[in-house]
Amino acid sequence: MNIAVGARAGVIDDLFAGNFLGRDSDIVFDYRQKVTRSFQYLQGDYYIAPLFMDKVVTHIAKNYMADLLNTKVPLILGIWGGKGQGKSFQTELIFQAMGIEPVILSAGELESERAGEPGKLIRERYRTASQVVQNQGKMSCLMINDIDAGIGRFGNTQMTVNNQIVVGTLMNLSDNPTRVSVGQDWRDSDVTNRIPIIFTGNDFSTLYAPLIRDGRMEKFYWQPNREDIVNIVHQMYKKDGISRDDVIRIVDKFPNQALDFYGALRSRTYDQSISKWIDEIGGVEELGDKLLKRKKNEKQPTFTPPKQTIEALLESGYSLLKEQQLVMDTKLSKAYMKNIDD
Repeated sequence: MNIAVGARAGVIDDLFAGNFLGRDSDIVFDYRQKVTRSFQYLQGDYYIAPLFMDKVVTHIAKNYMADLLNTKVPLILGIWGGKGQGKSFQTELIFQAMGIEPVILSAGELESERAGEPGKLIRERYRTASQVVQNQGKMSCLMINDIDAGIGRFGNTQMTVNNQIVVGTLMNLSDNPTRVSVGQDWRDSDVTNRIPIIFTGNDFSTLYAPLIRDGRMEKFYWQPNREDIVNIVHQMYKKDGISRDDVIRIVDKFPNQALDFYGALRSRTYDQSISKWIDEIGGVEELGDKLLKRKKNEKQPTFTPPKQTIEALLESGYSLLKEQQLVMDTKLSKAYMKNIDD
């Protein structure tokens, strides 16, 4: 039995589907197929950069108003920039603020052992977003993260049939956003809602040039300025009692770092406390039992987070800088591959 289909009437023998409580005995089928994203995990008060907010909200609004505007509206917004600058996270915060239920696609899904599968997947996800608008009355969009990792050209990487079909599918969606087939017969009534598409990536110059032309894709280069970084990091550390002046000191101490560096600082300060906590619960031998094999009424050992101080954060920062430099300086691949080019 295909577990993705389950006990569906007309798909498997009636003996197994039964004829009670409705025809379909697989009552969770619809929930299993849910591919939209909600953001319950985004708890807390985060800072959204005004420029970023303006660009994403304007793009979404323009596409939903396309029929009212006497101008060509690009279907795709491409957000690109350096690594770890919060492109995906800031976009998700905006979705949460606007009450949007998006469909998220990863670049890892843009390749398959079966030719044509990723292109079909994009069209299916696009139509799913359209159904959110039609059936739930919510705004939706299709978001593809790290698109350049999926269909970008790097050096001598191979261009597969699926790469070509994905690019062709996205170009066709941009040109015909309301007529999207997933293999069914065309019907005049089968008109899809226009759904805005958002890409994130690091280098769009690796993408097929006709896909990123101005009529199809609006491009937005995201490089947070010092004020944005200070505001975002301050919001991140606010619950720890770190003042804005201390945040400015940290940012000035470690300039030219991606936003995720400042998140990693806070994570690194937990290491010593976690090591101490492991010793307190009985050492590494007891760790698996304490975390995973507790008795029914036994509570998980309590962990007290460390109190964040400016000194501890700076110490973590210097440690991370040292690791970064070590990676760049050592380059062990040269030791293993003697003929590697510099």
